[in-house]
Amino acid sequence: MNSTTTESAIRDTEHPERLHQHMAVRWDRMLSKEESAARTASISVRASIVGRVGILLLSSGTGAWRVRAAMNKVARALEMTISADIGFTALTLTCFDGSESFTESLSLAATGVNTHKMTLIEKFVDDFATVYADQKPHLAHKRLNEIQNQPGNYTAFMAGFAAALACAGFIFLLGGGPVEIFGCFIGAGAGNFTRKKLGGRRWNAVATTCLGVGVACLSYVIALFVLGLFVHLSPAHEAGYIGAMLFVIPGFPFITSILDISKNDMRSGLERLAFALMIIFSATMVGWLLAMIFGLHPQNFLPQGLGLGALIGCRLIASFCGVFGFSLMFNSQFKMAATAGLIGAVANTTRLELVDLSQLPPAAAAFVGALIAGLAASLINRYTVFPRISLTVPAIVIMVPGLYIYRGVYNLGLNNIGVGATWLTRAALIMIFLPFGLYVARFLMDKDWRMVD
Repeated sequence: MNSTTTESAIRDTEHPERLHQHMAVRWDRMLSKEESAARTASISVRASIVGRVGILLLSSGTGAWRVRAAMNKVARALEMTISADIGFTALTLTCFDGSESFTESLSLAATGVNTHKMTLIEKFVDDFATVYADQKPHLAHKRLNEIQNQPGNYTAFMAGFAAALACAGFIFLLGGGPVEIFGCFIGAGAGNFTRKKLGGRRWNAVATTCLGVGVACLSYVIALFVLGLFVHLSPAHEAGYIGAMLFVIPGFPFITSILDISKNDMRSGLERLAFALMIIFSATMVGWLLAMIFGLHPQNFLPQGLGLGALIGCRLIASFCGVFGFSLMFNSQFKMAATAGLIGAVANTTRLELVDLSQLPPAAAAFVGALIAGLAASLINRYTVFPRISLTVPAIVIMVPGLYIYRGVYNLGLNNIGVGATWLTRAALIMIFLPFGLYVARFLMDKDWRMVD
């Protein structure tokens, strides 16, 4: 799903019969006559580097605050000041160097999440002043070309396995047992494999989400039918189909939307929030329709039958697997995914035990869990090159109340307005407190985050 406008130009050249709506910026033509170093180049050439850094970061799924911070750092090295208006898939940038100004507007055909590419861009930004600023501009663009064209770390099959692992852990944390875990592993794996394949064909997010969820739910039903040929299954196991579609949770756009709004980046925040809600309701509506077709009901899960110590141990393992799987889906390398998994295992298990042992309301427990994840990621960020957001978002995606959202939509679809509104209200409270926990952690650990200017 990650793409930039430059990729559109390549496809237009290779497939002239299809004219893409998002035309490309030909960065190479801007550099054809530029011989001076990047720091002393024309303002249009310097602006091209700053803008390209911003649009590449935007394509990787990060929020407006981080995009602006990266562009500012590059602009200072190029002896310019900038003013940027950043959205979800577009940005407008004006550069000033004391005597001239230059404005450019850039947009994306689509955006996704790619934490590995995010890491590479941030490394480029950190090195820019010492490595690229005094070299010819084409060297900076060459490196940005390499980052832009960086292939994904995982094939569609591996992405399917990551989703299977994540949703298997997710369903256990919701209360599912071995049967639900098996069904979710099969369903989520098939669903995300389908979504990945369709995304590679440039299908839009709504279509890939709906079809991915459809395949996931259908695969879950088939898996239970086949398993039922060999062992007797209770009808209560059918409730686990909800877990098979939780791989579509738009964690990055939702979390970054609230963080952007908290920093007054209203355009980016509201656009991201609208996209996240669109994906959530598209997925839940498809799940509801298929539930009607197959006669599935969101019942309570059967008791897991575990003692306190065993339950905590299993929750730690399931939380790690869930966060690790989600992190791989975001294209994180194994070390980064494992680090996020460890953070999520501690934070999410703490959240669950607070609810069970101290009767803390789920929303308040979600805040504590997100706060722990944010503080841990901030400490780890000081000693690694991992972007903080690539650790925090996977760690708290596992806390998003997908079951509550689905039950809310399911009951609304049956005209049980009161019950549906209750479930959605519970979900909304948790989803508000999750990014708020990250915000507080960032406020405590990052002095720049506290400031308005």
